[in-house]
Amino acid sequence: MQGTVDGFSYGLVTPVVAYLMACLGGALGLRCTTRSMLAVHSWRAGWLALGSAAIGSGIWTMHFIAMMGFTVKETPIHYDKTITFASLALGVVMVGLGVFIVGYRGATGVALFTGGTITGLGIATMHYLGMAGMRLNGVLRYNTLTVAASVVIAVVAATAAFWVAGRVRGFLWSVGASLVLGIGVTGMHYTGMAALSVHLHGAGNPAGESPAALLAPMMIGPLVFLCLAGVVVLFDPLMVMGRSGRIPAERKPGVPAHPEAARAGRSPLPRAGRRGSRSPQSR
Repeated sequence: MQGTVDGFSYGLVTPVVAYLMACLGGALGLRCTTRSMLAVHSWRAGWLALGSAAIGSGIWTMHFIAMMGFTVKETPIHYDKTITFASLALGVVMVGLGVFIVGYRGATGVALFTGGTITGLGIATMHYLGMAGMRLNGVLRYNTLTVAASVVIAVVAATAAFWVAGRVRGFLWSVGASLVLGIGVTGMHYTGMAALSVHLHGAGNPAGESPAALLAPMMIGPLVFLCLAGVVVLFDPLMVMGRSGRIPAERKPGVPAHPEAARAGRSPLPRAGRRGSRSPQSR
């Protein structure tokens, strides 16, 4: 028996809120990733870990806000808490691998491709593991091609977001990157849901708690964490000063930094070697 699936039982409310949550987590995570490129080595890992957890928590929260609007008319839906929280942990770990690769190797070439691919696969893995934690009087089946398309969307969006975040560190650019990531994550989710069909074991009792009542308590922890991460990002001194522009190339060992030369985009020269000075041979 085919179940009657409705992914928008609250209309546009759940898709819009889910998208905004994905953007929030992406914005915090990408700002932390960009901030790590300006940090001393000892602090870089901390910023990248915070960014990984922010992106992972934002994506996970986005998924289950969207799932609040998912219903199957003929049967109630429940969620296995162990698998549900395992999807959060796995998502954060896989996103973290991608973030650390980009954070330490830079958002170019092989590192960008590898980091974006692992992060995109982490987003997809979180989604489908979260779906595996859903319990109802039936079985979930997926269209293989549509599932593959959802994974590609997640990988492309993650790679594009890292590319933007790695090249520039201005606030507006970070917002743009987070919007791209939010579109990709939300698009991946609803593409994956379009691949889903529910085959019921038989007639059941549709009565039961609403998905919103079941899922809301589980999202309290990730939401509190995102708020705390937001406070850290907003009150970080370099963020407050609004430093923007392209990420500078890393200085070679043994070459002293020269702040004014870095701002001017050229290497420092002693005044004696500039215009108006003469070499000893020309005197």
